[in-house]
Formats: sequence, structure tokens, C-alpha cells
Amino acid sequence: MTSENEKPQKFGLTFKELSERPTVYRDNLMKGHSVMITGAGSGMGKAMAFLYARLGANVSICGRTEEKLKNVATELKDRCGKEIFWKVSNVRNPEEMESFLDEITDNFGKIDTVINNAGGQFVQDAIDFSRKGWLAVIDLNLNAPWWIMQESAKRWKEKKQEGNIINLVANVERGMPQSAHCCAARAGVIYLSKTLATEWAPHKIRVNCIAPGTIETEGLEVYPEKVLERLHKANPMKKLGNVWDIAESAIYLSSDTGSFITGEVLTIDGGMAQWGVVWTAGTPDYFKMDSGD
Repeated sequence: MTSENEKPQKFGLTFKELSERPTVYRDNLMKGHSVMITGAGSGMGKAMAFLYARLGANVSICGRTEEKLKNVATELKDRCGKEIFWKVSNVRNPEEMESFLDEITDNFGKIDTVINNAGGQFVQDAIDFSRKGWLAVIDLNLNAPWWIMQESAKRWKEKKQEGNIINLVANVERGMPQSAHCCAARAGVIYLSKTLATEWAPHKIRVNCIAPGTIETEGLEVYPEKVLERLHKANPMKKLGNVWDIAESAIYLSSDTGSFITGEVLTIDGGMAQWGVVWTAGTPDYFKMDSGD
């Protein structure tokens, strides 16, 4: 067994916590369900992998870092007795993802749910974006999910099989200062999903999005202390969300409870859509309050 929880972990849930955390769902709820999760070596993707596996699903995960994926698979087997399929794959490479989908079908006979979780960006004022930086973020957060959605839908249509797609996006209603490139990409995925939910309904393919707010994951470790001090204040509830919130929401959308839901965005942000803003690269003087916030 790897020893992740023997090391200090500042943010997110440890493997031990992911294997033992209570869930509202009954045992074996997802038995026989085949789910593919991108970007599952850490954070929300890792949490979803654990919960789906614990509930009996056949889980396949991919990501860029072999060590992280291997750790997830090893910990799931050692702690929960669950074996999963994993492969190092670049979501920005359509051919690699097509190969991954083929291998999942070879292993489990089908794919029921595709979760586009992989994503990322750098924080910067939009006026300073380079063309290369802009295109990289758009490619990862918009183009990659699209190619995976289209390829999955083609396979479901050909086999006359029902399908379910869940796209992890962001709360874009009021914009995302210092992440305009990511905001543009995520908004694209949201309205692409709404469109596809209608176009693909005749093929019995559902398409929904989950829009997390500020969630406590290992990814927060890259932010300066001054930013971390403000993050929990960026919503009316004044706290960070939890990866388990996202994992249980994904189960909701892919189990029978979500069978009549398509074209929707499930926002899990502590009310940030109504109030609160995060300046991850630092609050400009113009927007600072007299109190110095």
C-alpha cells in the first residue's frame, strides 16, 4: 500500500478519507456501470474514481502522470478491494483518446458514462495573454472535451446504446477575472452541452455539466498564501467546497436519479454565482475595498 496519508497533505482528502468517507448512496448502486474519467490522478477526478468504484462501477481513468494514476489504482485495490483500468493518455490527442475508449470497451464490454474532468489554466490578466497561452487553454478545456464527446456519441449511436456525458466546467455567469481564456472555454462547453443534449436526445444520449465553485483540492497548493486566505470568503457560505460534493453529484447524474435530466448545469459553488469573486492573481487596486480586502 502506498503511504500518501503518512505524508502531510495540506488540501483535499487523503486516500484513507476517500476510502472511508460516508456516502448517501447504497452499496453496489453502480454495479455493472462502466465509467470513464479523465484527469483522475488527483482532485475531483480521483474522488469520483473512488466513489464510483466503491459503489460497484467498472472504472477507467486517464491522466498525464503515470505515478498518480498508478497510486489511485493501487490505493483503491488495497483499501477497497476494487480494481480499475488506467492508462496514461493526453486528452488533447484525439487518437490517444480513441485508443483509450477502445481498450475500455475491450475490458468492460461497454462505456455507460463519460466524465470530462481534465482541465486547467494559468491565471493572468487577459490583456497579457499570449496567443500560444490562449490556444493551449482553449485546446485543453474546449477542444479536448468536444472530441471525446463526439467520439463517444458515435460509438453509442452505432451500437444503439444509451449514453451519458458529464462535463466538469466552471461557474461562468459573472465571468472569471484573470481566467478569461478558461471562462471562454468553459462557457463553450456549457452551451455545446446544451445543444448536444437536444441533438443527441434521439440517440438516448444525455449531456450535462457540473460547475464547481472553489473546491479544496491538492491544486490549491500552487496558490500564494494571500490568495488562500481569501478563497473561502468568495461565496455567501464563506467556506471551500469538498471533492466529495462533486463526486456524489456525478453519481446523481449517472444513476437512475438523473435519468430525466439533460442539458443542465449543476452548480455547486456555495452561492458564488450570486455573490463573491476570486482574484487568483491578486486583487487590482481599483477593486480593493477601503478595508483592504
